[in-house]
Amino acid sequence: MKISVVDELATIDQQAWNRLVADNNPFLKHEFLSALERHNCVSSECGWQPQHILIHDDNSCLIAASPLYIKYHSHGEFVFDWAWAEAYQRNHMVYYPKLVSAIPYTPMTGQRLLIAPEINNAEAGKLLVEATIELAQTNSFSSIHWLFPTEKQKYLFQQQGLSIRLGCQYHWHNQGYESFDHYLSHFSSRKRKNILKERRQVQQLGLDFKIKHGNEVSHEEWQLFHQYYRDIYDRKWGYPSLTLGFFEEIGRTLGQQVVLVQAYRGNECIASALNLRSDDTLYGRHWGCGEQLPGLHFETCYYQGLEYCIQHGLQRFEPGAQGEHKIARGFLPSKTWSAHWIANPQFRDAVDHFTKTEAEEMKAFMQQLEKKSPFQKNN
Repeated sequence: MKISVVDELATIDQQAWNRLVADNNPFLKHEFLSALERHNCVSSECGWQPQHILIHDDNSCLIAASPLYIKYHSHGEFVFDWAWAEAYQRNHMVYYPKLVSAIPYTPMTGQRLLIAPEINNAEAGKLLVEATIELAQTNSFSSIHWLFPTEKQKYLFQQQGLSIRLGCQYHWHNQGYESFDHYLSHFSSRKRKNILKERRQVQQLGLDFKIKHGNEVSHEEWQLFHQYYRDIYDRKWGYPSLTLGFFEEIGRTLGQQVVLVQAYRGNECIASALNLRSDDTLYGRHWGCGEQLPGLHFETCYYQGLEYCIQHGLQRFEPGAQGEHKIARGFLPSKTWSAHWIANPQFRDAVDHFTKTEAEEMKAFMQQLEKKSPFQKNN
């Protein structure tokens, strides 16, 4: 076997990489990750320097890989380690650069160890982890962080002695719902009335909603979406890292896996929400609007997506990080994971103790959140 590192995904055959991706996950596909690089959404200049690890067999066939980045800050990760960086600084040590295996700017669950279906997962996973640690040691990186792996891969990391950190998001699961009304019939009466009231607010505004897949979206529609996306970041969160060219490219190359919800008043599109989908999951990503209207955010970002999932038989909807307000709409607390390797032995012990203590607190917090479920108690 041959282990190598590449700093440009375009040098890797698209089909060879995508063969390793389970569930047709759009964020892990060559089309998505290489578009980030091609449009300078990730680079050393913006603090996400590609450093993907590859394993080829003796016949030069790609059998395993891991999307990996040298990070010079902790922005765009959604698993917060600012306190760890500050602790390093207080002790006159350097935390950055570090290595991160994640989808840039994307807090979505998925493989972080891409392994061909015919290959033993445990053996290949061990090789990838060991190769990543060797890369970190060779370059004196402070740490490695695998963010939002699947629960199955979380166990692979656990077996390698890594610190496992528990997090919480809010996900929707399809229980065989036949329609949105059928879905709401499982809610308690009061919570159901609240949802219907929110949807009526939007209906009374005279808005129409359209859903288009990526290959159906025009240049002008992408321009408007990108304008709304930039406006949101300008108002709230700082720098909008994704470019118009990136969105247009993934719309073209991922096609039906890109799901754009548009809210129209007459001929004017006043809001848009971007989702991506795998074979069984819808992932909510970005949204923006030209004006703030009652119920517009919930309808555009959640209810239209839920209807899409029900109509297309998708089993899960991950609408993004954070937001307890999602619980009232049927997105229940769900465990997320991250795995961490720390080079310094003393800090490694401290992080391991922290993650174990934090996990107990997080479990208690999630138990409290579950009491807010909108579903009838017998469901």
